[in-house]
Amino acid sequence: MSTETKQKKMITDVFVEGARKGWNLGVNNIIPNVLMAFVIIHVLNITGLLALLGKLFAPIMAVFGLPGEAATVLMGSWLSMGGGVGVAVSLFNEGLLNGTHLAILAPAIYLMGSQIQYAGRLLGTADVNSRHYGILFAISILNALIAMLIMRIFV
Repeated sequence: MSTETKQKKMITDVFVEGARKGWNLGVNNIIPNVLMAFVIIHVLNITGLLALLGKLFAPIMAVFGLPGEAATVLMGSWLSMGGGVGVAVSLFNEGLLNGTHLAILAPAIYLMGSQIQYAGRLLGTADVNSRHYGILFAISILNALIAMLIMRIFV
């Protein structure tokens, strides 16, 4: 069939198709990660491990003007960006993070987000030698740490 004989889709059809794709993405990918993060933070809080992690990471996170518990946001986002956002919101709801903390963490979530999740999908598919994975991860993490320092200055 030539391009002239193809009918153009109605704008409403395009919208509905996009809405379906967005719904499926949210239900199948984003919501499970965010829900998992809420559950993990709740379990860590109940067991006292969140307070222990907070004390352990307090000196490092203080450099960025953050409480030690904020390290769990970075850990969560390294595994899954949606999970990192879920951890951040959960800690915000617990009163451990405030708006300033979230602003400092936001660029780090996106700069180092989902590295583990995408390593096999992207680096493996692109035939990147696995000995280079470490440096690629380190560059993203370093970028995230620099972004947090810059955000600390601005907020």
